[in-house]
Amino acid sequence: MAVQRQRPHAAGLCLLLCLFAGALSIPDPRLREALIQLEASMQTGGEMVLTDAEQRLDARLCKLKQEEMVRADFPPAMHFFKARDLIRTSPMFSLLQKMPKGGALHVHDFSIVDTEWLVKNVSYRPHCYMCFTDNQSVRFTFLSRWPKRLPHCSPWTLLENLRAQTINVTDLDNSIMGNLTLFTQQDPETVYPSQDAVWDRFEQTFLALWGLVTYAPVFRDYYYRGLTQFYMDNVMYLELRALLPGIYELDGSTHDTAWTLKTYQEITRQFTADHPDFFGARVIFTVHRGVNISVMTAAVEEAMKLQRDFPDIMAGFDLVGREDRGRPLWYFRDALSLPVERGVTLPFFFHAGETDLEGTEVDQNLLDALLLNTSRIGHGFALLRHPVAKDISRKREVAVEVCPISNQVLKLVNDLRNHPAAALMSESHPVVISADDPAMFGASGLSYDFYEAFVGFGGLRSHIGSLKQLAINSIRYSSLTRKQQEKALALWQRRWDKFVSENAF
Repeated sequence: MAVQRQRPHAAGLCLLLCLFAGALSIPDPRLREALIQLEASMQTGGEMVLTDAEQRLDARLCKLKQEEMVRADFPPAMHFFKARDLIRTSPMFSLLQKMPKGGALHVHDFSIVDTEWLVKNVSYRPHCYMCFTDNQSVRFTFLSRWPKRLPHCSPWTLLENLRAQTINVTDLDNSIMGNLTLFTQQDPETVYPSQDAVWDRFEQTFLALWGLVTYAPVFRDYYYRGLTQFYMDNVMYLELRALLPGIYELDGSTHDTAWTLKTYQEITRQFTADHPDFFGARVIFTVHRGVNISVMTAAVEEAMKLQRDFPDIMAGFDLVGREDRGRPLWYFRDALSLPVERGVTLPFFFHAGETDLEGTEVDQNLLDALLLNTSRIGHGFALLRHPVAKDISRKREVAVEVCPISNQVLKLVNDLRNHPAAALMSESHPVVISADDPAMFGASGLSYDFYEAFVGFGGLRSHIGSLKQLAINSIRYSSLTRKQQEKALALWQRRWDKFVSENAF
């Protein structure tokens, strides 16, 4: 099933502009209505032809959205940590949870599973050790013998022994949980007063997770659990940005990158066999943008080899880490040009424009990502400030991966009604909605981000056609082959029709 994006008719736009240029002294109500309709048709999903059932469901959505927007505590205008419980109890959110959302195209490897499972399941396994760092974080490891002490960390404690000596184990577990997420019940503006503060905690949290998730038995279970959580949220496909770390065993031995990717492949096949209506997952190999040129060159060479050896699971390559502190794409241009020089296909999916530092070297990442022929743009928060990049990405159909909650929590925008993606969606720029690091933010799956996008970005103008187009976009702009996309869209359409028929009343 091929789905084509429809464009507003240029001839109709030209005619209206000519009429409008007449500067009539008395505004023509017919012209006004025509302009309103033209604008409506230009938004994401604006030219979607709806069935009778979809129109009935749209009327229900419109009523629910109106009820949300008149609330004094309007969730998209609030920090997500304050709004989460309000969203959870929203009838709109309940409906969006049931909606088949297509694919999640921007999700990171160590933030796809809720922290409660990590603490209540993983940290209770045998041979789990923990130490406390100088900066009030924690580190974990699994080892058959007592581990050597880490620099800047207290002596290792076997968690089994620590719990046996602790009067209130629930408080201990909650304390551990607090180290594995950014989510806080306190005022988030006080806890994280600046971008530096929230990013420093963000990076510490990943380091805390590392020893738990990179233990081989946990790694397998963790990924399967992550797929389960997205599947339960009615996501049918995943593209995971993964560092492909050296996974370790209880005796301290580690596996190489190929083993890690092969394990992702095996678990994905197992999950799709267990859940036939889940379409699958692919991995985008990532490297931290803080590395030097020689490390980046080696990483690109390894990525080309992995692309050759694992073409069905390996989707491409990206750089991760905070853009404002990391090296810009242009710094690595020679390494990133290696695939073209060698005639090798290695798709890029670059993070770019996740910044509000206009005019800096980092701010040029958007143009450089397009020069390097990126397949999609991760975040693209700064895209509105780059009209050339915006025009190129539209013409090339390079979709922007928008992660609303992430952008708010990491302090790029306060009120999600003011998110740049609202303007992109108003002109049907290629956009997909994703979750980035849901477990870090106290979320799960895609429903929370879809809620923020649908209720916050679109206002009353966005409708069921917008939701439908966003879901279709997530398949159309995926790394799947055209034939795979058609198959996935057919599967999604069946689920969509069922969703509409069950909820159109």
